[in-house]
Amino acid sequence: MATEPAPQPATPQTRASGYAWYVLAVLFVVYVLNFVDRQIISILAEDIKRDLHLKDEDLGFLYGTAFGVFYSLFGIPLGRLADNWNRVRLMTLGLVLWSSMTALSGFARSGGMLVGARIGVGIGEATASPSAYSLISDYFPKKLRATALAIYSSGLYVGGGVSLSIAGMIVHRWNQAYPQGGPLGLHGWQAAFIAVGLPGLLIAILVATLREPKRGAVEGLPEPERHPAPFQALLADLVTIVPPFTLIGAARGGAKALAVNLLALGIVSGVIAILLAYGEPWPQWTAVGLGAYAVFSWATALKRRDLPTYTLVIANPAFIAIVIAYGLNAFVAYGVSLWSAPFAMRNLGVTIQQAGGTIGGTLAFGGFVGVMVGGVIADRLRRWHPAGRIMVILFGAIVPVPFIILAFRATEVAVFVPCLLVAATCASTALGAAGATMQDLVLPRMRGTATGAFFIGTTLLGLAMGPYIAGRVSTLTGSLSTGVLSLLLTAPITIAAGIAAYRLVPKAEANREARARAAGEPI
Repeated sequence: MATEPAPQPATPQTRASGYAWYVLAVLFVVYVLNFVDRQIISILAEDIKRDLHLKDEDLGFLYGTAFGVFYSLFGIPLGRLADNWNRVRLMTLGLVLWSSMTALSGFARSGGMLVGARIGVGIGEATASPSAYSLISDYFPKKLRATALAIYSSGLYVGGGVSLSIAGMIVHRWNQAYPQGGPLGLHGWQAAFIAVGLPGLLIAILVATLREPKRGAVEGLPEPERHPAPFQALLADLVTIVPPFTLIGAARGGAKALAVNLLALGIVSGVIAILLAYGEPWPQWTAVGLGAYAVFSWATALKRRDLPTYTLVIANPAFIAIVIAYGLNAFVAYGVSLWSAPFAMRNLGVTIQQAGGTIGGTLAFGGFVGVMVGGVIADRLRRWHPAGRIMVILFGAIVPVPFIILAFRATEVAVFVPCLLVAATCASTALGAAGATMQDLVLPRMRGTATGAFFIGTTLLGLAMGPYIAGRVSTLTGSLSTGVLSLLLTAPITIAAGIAAYRLVPKAEANREARARAAGEPI
């Protein structure tokens, strides 16, 4: 692995180098693989449900919560590791882990085994975006940052779409060739997991050759001092966020910190107990509750250990508004993404191969176009107004709603697919704008941590909740359409958070250095 920093100028850049675009291309491929491995459950859902005797809410838990809670919990300490250590090495190791765990999913014989593999995928993928966002922000000047992040983020939609197409084809052909089960007794859905997981091990070799840029040089800022013990810092972060070790981390802050932590644990435990008393499944709400408690523990520990980062991330109303606005956008988007193929197969009579090609192609094309166009427009609006990018986030929250309603009330493929295309295109415009705005609110050394905190919104709010809620409502009502459409009830909150961000972001960005300096940052 290369460890020498790439040469960077001492003054702010206005253009990106050819090598920067090459790095972006490699990171794009990594993100495609990221979402191939993440999204594949959508097209395999019906077969997994049948063979492992699961319900819709179980599929939502597998796709969202089992992956998302651990993705978010480990995303925070791994985000700080990206701030303190070599980002290229971190991404390489993460890619090896999540690709291996995806392949191992193919050998699952029960829902519990598949949950374990999905947890491993979540931990591995938690290395990707903190490292990538930080690398991109150090390779591209501010005026190109939303465009670059949009290109990277488009891998989300390309990967999600490609996974449906490839997996649908693999399952169809495997089941035709081996109707009673193939070698090692594997069914088509298991073969698909193995087939999409193994290529990531080869791509990891390419990632390892990338150069590590100097932090902040693209903005003309002095390179921060390297952390003397990044892995000790990682262990310290894990103690603050992984229950029950969180109690040890809190105790280190004194009696008051421990009391506050125990109070938070008590409140979360009480809420979980109430939900269980009303008959809600324990795996979902225990996982989400522990995730929320762990994030609280980490945030309070961050305040004690790194007040400047805490000030610009956790104690920054503009940052929190962005997290809520985009997190609830993801709440709907992830639900639609998981359940589109099963809806088409159950309600519209399409086969798994047809669903993979049609739905996968629709989501990939719409998402790619939307995130690319959204990133370019967001950068232009940013030059017009400091909060211009927020307008794109609001657009992505409002415009898709009627098309999602039409799609999941459709009785014909000819209505469902065009409406899904428009919804996917419009919703995806928000991602580059949200990511770039979040990066601009913090200092270069904080970008990995900020990205980890940002993705709490898209995991605990979005991924860990949206797919499950839709599946749970589907189980209770017997209607997958009702389950998906119930997610739209959060739209007013999304819009309110977006409006708050529009008002708060300009001042927060303008005062970034001053607030960090006041909190003790040596700049």
